[in-house]
Amino acid sequence: MSTPLPLFRQTVQDAWIDYNGHLSEAYYVLIFGFATDALMDTAGLDAAYRARTGCSLYTVEAHVRYLREVARDSELTLRTTVLGVDGKKLRFVHEMFVGEPSGDPVATEELFTLHVDQGTGRAAPLPDATRRHLAGLTAPAPEWAGRGIRAVQQ
Repeated sequence: MSTPLPLFRQTVQDAWIDYNGHLSEAYYVLIFGFATDALMDTAGLDAAYRARTGCSLYTVEAHVRYLREVARDSELTLRTTVLGVDGKKLRFVHEMFVGEPSGDPVATEELFTLHVDQGTGRAAPLPDATRRHLAGLTAPAPEWAGRGIRAVQQ
């Protein structure tokens, strides 16, 4: 098994607070994006890799759940879990917590990504070492993963 992914930490900035006095929805996604960048760096898909190969991960589907309001100056911790990886695809989740990752998260994001050759615009195989590393991090999906938005009953 590979070394577990490090936790990602971020402090909520004043500019990220909306007119309701809480973290604006766009900034949840920004912070999740920072955690995705950290996953890519840990997996060897960092800036040097992208410059050398012209390949990167592209998000093709994401599902965000906003579960609790986040206040100004909150210290956030994000836990990333790899759910699956194959030749060109990677599925993972981020869980956002205020403080240490215990109890219920304040938000979650599930992502489906493709490894893309930016020169051709087509999916390309992940490097073998990266795929093996990510496969070693695979864990069971949380109960909420894979769900869609529920329809409103009229």
